Amino acid sequence: MTIGFILNGEDVVVRVDANIRLIDILRRDFSLLGAKAGCLCGRCDACSIIFNGEVVKSCLIPAFRVHGSEVITIEGFSQNNEYEDIITGFSQAAVETCGYCETGKILAVEMLLSKIPHPSRKEILLGFQGLKCRCTEPESLINAVSAIADIRQRRLYGRFS
Repeated sequence: MTIGFILNGEDVVVRVDANIRLIDILRRDFSLLGAKAGCLCGRCDACSIIFNGEVVKSCLIPAFRVHGSEVITIEGFSQNNEYEDIITGFSQAAVETCGYCETGKILAVEMLLSKIPHPSRKEILLGFQGLKCRCTEPESLINAVSAIADIRQRRLYGRFS
């Protein structure tokens, strides 16, 4: 089948079997390796992407669902200011990831802050509940997200909110 969709802001067309997963399309057909093919059953979040405005697991999306959609991978997301805010906040809070989970954590932060600009401690922990990798202490993530929220407010409004 031939599917057309928007990938990182560009119209693309790819010819694939209907039952192939989006993670495989991204990695094989577009050489986008930021989403990792981890558990392949939706448990680990290593294959996270933004699909039609929501963070989802690309290993659970069959090709036929991709047609007409918008997909943003970590490679596409890394081209904007929001990504830089997250990387800066991670650095300030001394967050280190194993690399396997980094995409999932970055996109989880983005989705959380896009919905709740200054999340509480509880909201932050809920925002990461789907991530199975435990390479980062929860307290570090809380500190990082709080720092990122402040960085973003400063960038957008020139002040803390």
